[in-house]
Amino acid sequence: MSTSQPIVVQVKRTFAASPERVFDAWLDPARAGKWLFATPDGEMLQVEIDAKVGGHFLIVERRPDGDADHYGTYLEIDRPQRLVFLFTTERYSVEGDRVTIEIVPTATGCELTLTQEMQPKWAEYAERTTAGWTMILESLDRALSDLSS
Repeated sequence: MSTSQPIVVQVKRTFAASPERVFDAWLDPARAGKWLFATPDGEMLQVEIDAKVGGHFLIVERRPDGDADHYGTYLEIDRPQRLVFLFTTERYSVEGDRVTIEIVPTATGCELTLTQEMQPKWAEYAERTTAGWTMILESLDRALSDLSS
């Protein structure tokens, strides 16, 4: 395998919510701050989302081992089926991993497929990245359930 090829990480999850509700949760700062990059022992400090193609996001959570900063630039926004952004944890990085969110309706809600194309230099973190996105999508499911109850 060529070291210039991205490492592809993919996570799927079904939701008992409409594609629109799931999609919108990614772009609404009030909602995203409850689940996106949020950890059980962290405190959300800052959530900025400029939800337009070319717009940026910044999500900062205070964690016991220090602040975790998450940055991104939106490449595609096609509500409610597709969201694509470059993602990095380095403030002024010109590099980033491409993350694609695809949402398809199902009889009881929708299925979301998240694909991250990681830079080859981060290959050793692929398993950890999969676990992280799995946890994030579980948090999204809980946040959607909390909103509907």
